[in-house]
Amino acid sequence: MNEPMTVPSVSVTYARNGSSTKANELGMRVMQERAYEKRGEQYLLIKSPPASGKSRALMFIALDKLHNQGLRQAIIVVPEKSIGSSFADEPLSKFGFWADWKVEPRWNLCNSPGTDGGKVNSVGAFLESSDRVLVCTHATFRFAVERFGVEAFDDRLIAIDEFHHVSANPDNKLGGHLGSFMARDKAHIVAMTGSYFRGDAEAVLMPTDEAKFETVTYTYYEQLNGYEHLKNLDIGYFFYNGPYVDDILRVLDPAQKTILHIPNVNARESTKDKHREVEHILDALGDWQGTDPVTGFQLVKVSDGRVLRIADLVDDEGPRRDRVSAALKDPAQKMNRDHVDIIIALGMAKEGFDWIWCEHALTVGYRASLTEVVQIIGRATRDAPGKVTARFTNLIAEPDASEGAVTEAVNDTLKAIAASLLMEQVLAPRFEFKPKTVASTAEPGFDYGEAGYDPTKCNVGFNPTSGKFQIEIKGLAEPKSEFAQRVCTQDLNEVITAFVQDKTTIERGLFDSEMVPEELTQVRMGKIVKDRYPQLDDHDQEAVRQHAVAALNLTQKAKELALSGNDPERTGNTALIDGVRKFMNVRDLDIDLIDRINPFGEAYAILAKTMSEESLKRVAAVISAKKVNLTPEEARDLAKRALKFKQERGRLPSITSMDAWEKRMAEGVAFLARMKAEAANG
Repeated sequence: MNEPMTVPSVSVTYARNGSSTKANELGMRVMQERAYEKRGEQYLLIKSPPASGKSRALMFIALDKLHNQGLRQAIIVVPEKSIGSSFADEPLSKFGFWADWKVEPRWNLCNSPGTDGGKVNSVGAFLESSDRVLVCTHATFRFAVERFGVEAFDDRLIAIDEFHHVSANPDNKLGGHLGSFMARDKAHIVAMTGSYFRGDAEAVLMPTDEAKFETVTYTYYEQLNGYEHLKNLDIGYFFYNGPYVDDILRVLDPAQKTILHIPNVNARESTKDKHREVEHILDALGDWQGTDPVTGFQLVKVSDGRVLRIADLVDDEGPRRDRVSAALKDPAQKMNRDHVDIIIALGMAKEGFDWIWCEHALTVGYRASLTEVVQIIGRATRDAPGKVTARFTNLIAEPDASEGAVTEAVNDTLKAIAASLLMEQVLAPRFEFKPKTVASTAEPGFDYGEAGYDPTKCNVGFNPTSGKFQIEIKGLAEPKSEFAQRVCTQDLNEVITAFVQDKTTIERGLFDSEMVPEELTQVRMGKIVKDRYPQLDDHDQEAVRQHAVAALNLTQKAKELALSGNDPERTGNTALIDGVRKFMNVRDLDIDLIDRINPFGEAYAILAKTMSEESLKRVAAVISAKKVNLTPEEARDLAKRALKFKQERGRLPSITSMDAWEKRMAEGVAFLARMKAEAANG
C-alpha cells in the first residue's frame, strides 16, 4: 500500500475561545444576536457559515416580525425536503426568549406526501388561513408564486434558506420571482446562506437589488475561532493514478469519522459502477461482518479488531436507503459519537446535513461547483467534544496520455485549486485596508505588534476580538460611494470567487511563464470588477479592484512566509498576521508592490508537491499550447493604465522596455492604434 498523503494546501489553527457557542439572556449566540439587531429591516441578507445557527436566527426574527411588526405570516423556503427539519418546533422560551417557535404539522410541507404541484394547493390554503408559519421547498414556492402571483404574498415574510440557489440569470425562476417581490415592495425578505456565490459564477442578485439588502456577516474565522473543541482545519487536493478505489486508503483513515463522497457516474473518476465502488471500499477497509438489522449500517472489521459502522447512502434501493437515512437522522443518536463511523454518499449528505462528529470530508473527483465544495467542507466544521482537527480532501485523477483526458483533467485541477484559494480567503480573518497618510494613527482595540504603532511606516493591526486585520497601504484608493465601501468591507470574497473561477486567469497565473502579474491583478481583476459592478464609477471600481487584489495576494504571501518557518506555534491563529508583518519588514507596503505578486504562485508550489513531475509538465504543456491574444477590451484597459503611467512618469510606456509590465502596456496602446488604423482604412 502507498504511503498516506499528508500535504495540505490550506492549514489553519484557531484560538478556541468559546465565544461563538455562548448564549445571551435571550438564548441567542453571537451570530443570532447580530442578526436580531437588524430584525426591523425589510430586506435582510445573512451570510454565515454552516452550524452557526442561521435557522434559529430566522426563528427569532420571524417571531418579531409576526408579533411586533405587523406581518401576517412567515413562509420558510428551503432547497430540499430534508432541510425542512431545521425549522421544526423549538421551545425558545426555555432559553430566555419571549415566545416559542411553532409550525403546525399540516404546514410543514417538507414532511407531507405528494408532489410539489399538489402542495401548491396547501400553500393557497395557508395563505387563506389564520396560521402564521409555513415551511416548503424552493420548487413548491416557485409553483405557488406562478399560480397565485406575487401580490398574494403581500405583508408576509419570505425567508429563503441556502440563498445561493437564487441567481440573477433570467432563466432562474426563483431569482425572477424575488425580483418581482422587490419591485412590488410589499413583502419582507430574509435571505440566508453560508456561501454567497454560485459555482457557475452567475451573480446571485442584480447589483441594484443587492444594494437594497442590509447585510449581516458572520465569518468562518469568527465561527471557528469561537468554538470550544475544534482547533485545526486542513484542506488539501491530492492526485492519484488508476482506479481511485485502489488508492482510497492513502487518504481515508478508518480511525477518523468520515463522509466519503464518491464520484458521479458521469464523472471521469467514476468506474461507472457505483455499487461495485462501494463494495471495493468496504473490502479495502476490512472484513465484512454483515448488516446491522436496526440501522441498516454495514459492519466491517478492520485490522485492529474494531468493527466500523458504515452508512451506505449510495445504495438507491428505496426501503434500504430510507432505513439508513432515518438512522442517521435519529435525534436520540445525535450526541452518540459511536453511532456511525463512515458515511459513503454520492448526491446526499451535503447541504444542510448535520453530523457533528465528522472529522474528514473526503470527496473523489471535482464536484459540480465551488458552492458544493464549500457546503461539503461545512459538514466537517461542526464543533464536538474531543474533535480537535477536521479536514477536507479532494482526490483528483492525474492526467493520462490522451490529449482529451489531459484537457479534462486540467479543468478539474484548476477547479480544485480555485476551491482551495477561495476557502483560504473564507477561513481567514476579515481585512480592513486603509490608505497610509501623514494623518494615519493607531485605532483602539488593535494590536500593532511588539514595537507598537509606527507613524512613519505602514502598520498592521489585529483585533483578536473581532478577528479583523487593519492593514495600511501606500497609494490605496479609498471607495467613495456607500455601496463601494460595503463591497470593500463585506463582499471581497465574492469578487475573489469570480476571479479564481475565471479559467483564463487561473491557467495563465499557474502555467504561463511569460505572464506578467499585473495582467492578472490589474487587467483581469479590473474586468471582473467592471462586469460585476457596472454601476460604480471608475474610481470606485479601481478601489474595489485594489482591495480585492490586496486581500488575495496578502493571504497568499502571508501563508507562504508564516509556514516557511520551523516554529510550530507560528502556524497558529496568528500565522497570517505574523506573515503579513514579515512581508512588510522587507519594505513599506504599497499597491504597486501588491499588484506585482502573482496570486497563484503559492498554489503552484502546493501543486508541485501533490502532482507527479511528469503530469505537471503535461498540464503545463496543454496550457502553454493555447495562444492568448489581446481582446479590444483588454487593450483599452492597458491603454488606460499606460495613460496613468504617462501622468506619473512624463512619458508613454516603451514597447522595448526591459520591464515586462511596461512593455505589456505599450503593446495595448499599439494594439488600439492598429485597430483604429484598420477601421480608418475600411
